[in-house]
Amino acid sequence: MVDARDTPARARHALDTPSPWVSRFAMMLPDGAEVLDLACGRGRHARWLAARGCRVTAADRDPSALAALDSVAGVAPCAVDLEDGAPWPWPPASFDAVVVTNYLFRPAFDRLGALLRPGGLLIYETFMQGNAAFGKPSNPVFLLAPGELLERTREAFTVMAFEQGEVARPAPAMVQRICARKGHETGRLPEGSA
Repeated sequence: MVDARDTPARARHALDTPSPWVSRFAMMLPDGAEVLDLACGRGRHARWLAARGCRVTAADRDPSALAALDSVAGVAPCAVDLEDGAPWPWPPASFDAVVVTNYLFRPAFDRLGALLRPGGLLIYETFMQGNAAFGKPSNPVFLLAPGELLERTREAFTVMAFEQGEVARPAPAMVQRICARKGHETGRLPEGSA
């Protein structure tokens, strides 16, 4: 966990500002949509989604990070270790969208699809191979292979958008990101996608 007091102003802003990828595709969600912000950290996406009328379950294993979300209207913090092998606390088809950023735990990836209702959105963005040139994460366990999100969503999803490559965050990184709809209906793209 990054202590915001030790973080330069530009990086602090990035910790609080939602990812442009997430905000672009989350705009497609209707008011009242139920969203899981998985491995939410300090809750930048949970806060943003709730402010736009979504009902958000903010899940993370760090209770101190979740404590800051206790009083945020529309956000239900949920302390859960996604990697301990225990069943997740949500039944299938619980959410209209699942948002994941800067987190990868491959053994649980298939569970994400099961959590979505038909037509639900998976909005995912994390680091990929090549990121070691820019710093952490550098362990291949935490880095997607080229095209991996496409491959993992091929059977049960319709891909609406996919990108991979170098980006400038507050600092350069290698990322891969996808927005995919559960099922095989394309649906409408967000405004400004043309």
